[in-house]
Amino acid sequence: MIMTVNLQTPVQYLKGVGPRAAMLLKKLGVLTVEDLIYFFPRDYDDRTQVALISELTSADYQVIRGEIIDIRQQLTRNHFSVLKLKIADHSGSIQAVSFNQPYLARLFRPGMKLIISGKLEFSSFEGINQFIVRDYEIDTGVNPKIVPLYPLTKGLFPKKLRNIAKTALDNCLADIEEWLPEELRLKHKLCGLCEAIEHLHFPAKLSQTVPARRRLAFDDFFIFQLGLGLRQSRIKAEAGISYNIDQRMLNDLQEALPFKLTSAQERVLKEIQADMQSNHPMNRLLQGDVGSGKTIIAALSSLLAIHNGYQVALMAPTEILAQQHYDKIIRLPGYQKIRVGLLTGATRKNKQVEKLDKHDLIIGTHALIQDKVNFEKLGLVIIDEQHRFGVQQRAQLVKKGVNPDFLVMTATPIPRSLALTLYGDLDRSVIDELPPGRTPVKTYFVPEDKRRGAYEFMRQQIKAGRQVFIVCPLVEESSKVDLKAALDEAERLQRDIFPELTVGLLHGRLKSEAKDQVMKQFKDGQIQILVSTTVIEVGIDIPNATVMVVEHAERFGLSQLHQLRGRIGRGAKQSHCFLLADAKSQESRARIKAMIDSTDGFQLAEVDLKLRGPGDFYGIRQSGLPNFRVADIIMDEKILREARKAAFDLIEEDVNSARNIWQSQGQKVKGAVAGATLN
Repeated sequence: MIMTVNLQTPVQYLKGVGPRAAMLLKKLGVLTVEDLIYFFPRDYDDRTQVALISELTSADYQVIRGEIIDIRQQLTRNHFSVLKLKIADHSGSIQAVSFNQPYLARLFRPGMKLIISGKLEFSSFEGINQFIVRDYEIDTGVNPKIVPLYPLTKGLFPKKLRNIAKTALDNCLADIEEWLPEELRLKHKLCGLCEAIEHLHFPAKLSQTVPARRRLAFDDFFIFQLGLGLRQSRIKAEAGISYNIDQRMLNDLQEALPFKLTSAQERVLKEIQADMQSNHPMNRLLQGDVGSGKTIIAALSSLLAIHNGYQVALMAPTEILAQQHYDKIIRLPGYQKIRVGLLTGATRKNKQVEKLDKHDLIIGTHALIQDKVNFEKLGLVIIDEQHRFGVQQRAQLVKKGVNPDFLVMTATPIPRSLALTLYGDLDRSVIDELPPGRTPVKTYFVPEDKRRGAYEFMRQQIKAGRQVFIVCPLVEESSKVDLKAALDEAERLQRDIFPELTVGLLHGRLKSEAKDQVMKQFKDGQIQILVSTTVIEVGIDIPNATVMVVEHAERFGLSQLHQLRGRIGRGAKQSHCFLLADAKSQESRARIKAMIDSTDGFQLAEVDLKLRGPGDFYGIRQSGLPNFRVADIIMDEKILREARKAAFDLIEEDVNSARNIWQSQGQKVKGAVAGATLN
């Protein structure tokens, strides 16, 4: 019986696939025929551009056409197969090398003509130029001119995948329905969906891939932004708390502060104030570079809620940061008669916190979201360093109130394209101004042979009454990677380099009481040098610390380096950051240069995003980053903005149509539902 194939047919039953290939395709996320149709090439070989062997360059991938003169197969000690073909055309010959495809030795024979794409590389072992094979095809004289190159997995070969992709399109492309409204498609000059899919898989010429890719990238962004927009519209339609703002009280509080708010802080406070006065829940992201003064905004916003009879929950990612917020806020004007509680793993175990209904502001860690923790009248939820929490963790805290206002804060500058993707359903406020009196930190690259000079500089700073942070990537030595460990480094520095000084140690494995003790000693000046892991990355505020040394700086992303550097330069004294690194790779050199050239967190975040890509940008995969089929938030930011506007315009014009599209297409972007849902 011949099986009828449709879009939902398991890919195994497509002609030419079978159980083994289906298992390999599953590794690539391809389960159905529809998955295969939306599994697009990563690149193309343009075989209309054939290079002569004598004219090959090492600049990029090229295509050659020639005859096999000789075949040699080798097996390395690790049983790794290396096939070497001598290929000749009328201009000369070259050795083409293919790795770990031993079956090719049985397929090829001298005299056979091939079309090969690959890259010219110099082999220092053999002392000759070689052509490293990326793809090949037997030259029949009627070969396709543009050949798609798909992502592969071990055991799945290029020609096989091309053939089954072609079979899928031949059988089921006509079943793909155009879902984008024609009016919207024409307005944005987008080609049809089936045309885009066909041209992205098998273009007759490379120029066809440009409008095809634009259409499919637009689809990715449009679907995702539609989910964000629908969520935002739903929240804005909900009945929230309308706070009565006592402007005189707020003005008196600001007058009583030991410093004047910056114009950026005043602007952001007004934006939050307008949200809190409205009849709908606030849903706002507050971005501000390290040291820009987000905590005072959170404290003043909390007082607005408290003076209206509501409770506030402020959740921080670490006990150190929660304790620091607590210590700082209780000293602020307006908080003398406010009942402030601290709830962390340590305080909960020690039963130091009474019932939460006796507190106006509760500052805590993940302990706040435990099932046993309940609030009497939660009106405002503030999440600090929100990227440290998963979507569900943030949602759990919000659910402890009835449509409370929601403010998330981050000191990690987020590039605009990433902010529109991750937090596109939030209103956005930015503190883009540092308080006066801050002196920009000077940053230096220190190679290993200059380490002693850095130590001497540290000694001079300490003699002048300053303190030093030294950051190491690991807590203890690993047998797999040769990195400096905080434990061994602290001991070495105390014993061999600074025996006359006090060297402290802080890391994530210390118990809360021990961490608090170390931080108190450092803050009080009893410790001159604090060796730490990245536990100090967020929020630690020691104005007297003027030197930061980062060991193995090449192991950190730019945003993390910037966060670490933000622990110094918090006073008027000049601060210095030393990056000790083995900067051999181009990427690590680029990161270090960027750190030296700029103290602008937003500029560094853009560079970091381009260097590392969105998936590794401070580990935000947990935060709902979607797995787009085609779209790239770095390359396609212009399309992202266009699709976002189109999605939000459609919601405003015809919310029912928008909901129907979301319900039919929302699952097409993996992660879109998680990213667009906080309830």
